[in-house]
Amino acid sequence: MKIKDRIALYFTLISTSMLFAVLCTVYFTFMKFLEADFFERLTDRTMVTAKLYLEADEISRDALNTVRHKYLQKLNSEVIRVYDQKDRATFIGDTAQYWTPATIDQVRRKGRLKYTDGQRQVVGIYYQDNQGDFVILASANDQGSHKRLGKLLKIMAFIFILISLLVLLLSRWVAQKMLKPLQKFMLEVKQASAHNMEFRVEENKNKDEINLIAQSFNHLMEELEQAFILQKTFVANASHELRTPVTRIMMNAELALSKERDQIAYQKVIASMLEDAEKMEHIITGLVALAKMDLDLINSQLAPIQLNDLLTKIQNEWKAQKSLKLNISYQNPIDSKPELLANATLLQIALDNIISNAFKFSNNQEVNVLIEVINDQLFIHITDYGSGILPDDQTAIFKPFYTRAKKQGQHGEGMGLYMAKKIIDLLKGEITIKNLEHGGCTFTVKLAKL
Repeated sequence: MKIKDRIALYFTLISTSMLFAVLCTVYFTFMKFLEADFFERLTDRTMVTAKLYLEADEISRDALNTVRHKYLQKLNSEVIRVYDQKDRATFIGDTAQYWTPATIDQVRRKGRLKYTDGQRQVVGIYYQDNQGDFVILASANDQGSHKRLGKLLKIMAFIFILISLLVLLLSRWVAQKMLKPLQKFMLEVKQASAHNMEFRVEENKNKDEINLIAQSFNHLMEELEQAFILQKTFVANASHELRTPVTRIMMNAELALSKERDQIAYQKVIASMLEDAEKMEHIITGLVALAKMDLDLINSQLAPIQLNDLLTKIQNEWKAQKSLKLNISYQNPIDSKPELLANATLLQIALDNIISNAFKFSNNQEVNVLIEVINDQLFIHITDYGSGILPDDQTAIFKPFYTRAKKQGQHGEGMGLYMAKKIIDLLKGEITIKNLEHGGCTFTVKLAKL
């Protein structure tokens, strides 16, 4: 059963149950009211009978019967008896013993008596007169009230069925209207697939559960998109970068096996294959580092950090590990403890990679780091005194596996600056490069200051 049908059914059951309870209350209240009213009418008849028969001494019995039938409307199956002290019916022409002596005696003891005998209602009073003490009992069948209750029951049943149908239809309409955003969300979700991972469902301005579901779905799609990008990037990089060394190893092996060669030729082939194998190792190391860094970027948590503490830590590590000189200075000494919102581990990786590049291409000469604060922007200038970077290389060095190390007799995987660029982009920053007039270059990292 669909959700809208369940909502409509539950709402209808609750509403009809409450309506049924109200109708039952009205019915039984009206029934008790009619019953009490009929008891009052019977009581009035007993009092009128007492006045006519017991106090009108000078009027004959026949005259009293004539007055009684003329002015008192006879009730359905009406029976009235007046009993004397010996429990004998008197005054009224019908002298049949209709009620038992026990009932008559009970009226004497209580003074008044009301009870229901099947469909008949009975009222009795004890009346004292100068002619003696009498018991007057009256009984009748309230046929009129039964007919009224029957009509009322039919009307209530019709109203109950009609309102139940209306509530069911209205509740279905309301449920469909309430779930319309959910239906729209379901239709949009069907559009998501592995071919359009950038797809996002529309988020409305309401703070309801459907909007929370949409936000959660979009967050999930973002993580899935990043995971797909990681997978595609890793596969593409691996297939592209590993194809060349593997092909070279296979060709060298095939050439070496094509004919008999001397020991020196075999050594050259093995040396060439070893070189390609080392290159493959560097590529695999870079791919693993890249995949790990991408995962760290996805799951990174940003927090306020002190830049001077981070740079001091980097400075001490370079000095302790390789005895390299890293100088740190501030353009404005007054603001020597700037804060920024970042992930300390990732930011250290980015700065370490830039500093490592600076040491590598300046033959381990000293590297200067200058911190500059302009308004709400934080600039980190990292300057080396090497040979500088060619204009053609300045845009290419941030690509994965691109390296200019071979040109200068250096070794590397071409991943350091690529990772640094990705981390700075995550922090909504920028990296720029500027060559110095007398050699060397300056990498400038621009970040937002807290």
